[in-house]
Amino acid sequence: MLLFAASAGAQGLSVPPEARAALEKLYSGDAEGSVAMARDFQKAHPDHPLGPLLEGEALWWKRYCGALEIKYGMVEAWSHSKDPGDESYFALADHAIQLAQAQLAKSDTAEMHFYAGMGSALKVRVLGLRSENRAAAHAAVAARTEMTRALELDPQLADATAALGLYNYYVDTLSPIVKVLRFFMGIPGGNRETGVAQMKTGMEHGVILNVDVRFILARALRQYDQKYQEALDIAEPLVARYPQNPMFLLLAGNLNVELGRKAKAAEYFNAVSKLPEVAPAAECCSRCAKCNSCAGHARSLAQEFLDSTR
Repeated sequence: MLLFAASAGAQGLSVPPEARAALEKLYSGDAEGSVAMARDFQKAHPDHPLGPLLEGEALWWKRYCGALEIKYGMVEAWSHSKDPGDESYFALADHAIQLAQAQLAKSDTAEMHFYAGMGSALKVRVLGLRSENRAAAHAAVAARTEMTRALELDPQLADATAALGLYNYYVDTLSPIVKVLRFFMGIPGGNRETGVAQMKTGMEHGVILNVDVRFILARALRQYDQKYQEALDIAEPLVARYPQNPMFLLLAGNLNVELGRKAKAAEYFNAVSKLPEVAPAAECCSRCAKCNSCAGHARSLAQEFLDSTR
């Protein structure tokens, strides 16, 4: 099967409309619908790594929503134990890597290095959530290697720039003790300022990661740098574009709380309470299932914020 080809002379990722639609469905707050679309994409394009990556992305957002809790005044997925759905999630990541490597054996392209790196990046998310730090670090280095090679082949690949930015930022935010361990483990260092600049490039010019990296950067600036206004400026376009996404609403509300704008924060939290219910599928993560849906869990968190700010 021929993979999607960019037009002559074009740089960057070539993402077909049905893949973009799956991402839009996800960021609009319908992870279940996005999973279904991702699986349809895999049936139509079984040799392309984007299919399992799309499904893995949707499953991650469900997992992330289920792990959200309020600590230190911030809503975040701080840590979580293993979940029954983790193995199928890791299998999707491995499958994407294998498909990308199969294409790389035929032709060394920036796009396939990016997809291989994204497979490792998917692993980092859940490994980090499970506090399996050594495994997460090794997966992060694997992702960094692929993204670096992608940029060697195509310096204009904004999605790879964004992914490398995530690595640079988070590695540089590690505690001094962890940085010492990083040295002995042979993990490459990072640079926070460079990482922020690279993520902003991905926000503005990325094709696949533009929404993801905007959300991640806003959370990072809140959590690690306490730059609440800058974080809010980055997060607000997400709410404007995807007003049905409870996680974007919670983040915007949370940032307004940090800025002392209780009335504005309440607007976002009340908007969460008005979101429609979406029943989870059978494989939904355990915590999300207990709350009946991501929207249901988000409503309880929004109410917790409202109660604490009165």
